[in-house]
Amino acid sequence: MTAFWAILARELRLSLRHGADTLAALLFFLVTAALFPLAIGPAPETLGRLAPGIIFVCALLAALLPLDRLFGADWEDGSLDQLLLSGAPAAAIAGAKAASHWLVTGLPLLLAAAPLAVMLRLPNEAIPALLAGLLPATMLLSLLGTAGAAIVLGARRGGVLLPLLVLPLAMPVLIFGVAAADAAVDGLTPRPHLLLLAALLAAAAPLCPLAAGAALRAAAE
Repeated sequence: MTAFWAILARELRLSLRHGADTLAALLFFLVTAALFPLAIGPAPETLGRLAPGIIFVCALLAALLPLDRLFGADWEDGSLDQLLLSGAPAAAIAGAKAASHWLVTGLPLLLAAAPLAVMLRLPNEAIPALLAGLLPATMLLSLLGTAGAAIVLGARRGGVLLPLLVLPLAMPVLIFGVAAADAAVDGLTPRPHLLLLAALLAAAAPLCPLAAGAALRAAAE
């Protein structure tokens, strides 16, 4: 755990120095979601019905933007080799990377989702369910994205392969997250869908760092 917190602090310091990456992901999220009213029209009923799907899809695409550099920068300058040689478990390195990705990308997207939902005319009673689903969903996207980024590390066209690897794995996240908000819109309880998201998060929390750590060791060799 000491290695985990040390690497997490390092990643957060580096993220503060490169704040443009976080800003780019946040602006992409907002601008992409703002395009939908122009395409499907400003009717409140239509926008409100489609709002959960719009927000989740845009959040997924925005979360993918920084993943290409999650391990790439450390791979290029040799920092990744130094981290692996320091004795820190590879899974701890991957877990710290996933946590830093969520803190600098997933958390800002979560905070921006509420005003975006209001703009897209999502009913007020469904906004808490949307945010409750988006919280574990963004964590899952960070974990899945970290594992995917580690797997394609050093591969040709890794930036192209990464979305093709992560997007199919993220489909259950989108399904259950949107279903939770839709249930709240229809006056039903979102609890079953939120519990399924929590179960996915509980499974991914140990498995994704282990898979990413094994991929990092293979790439270093």
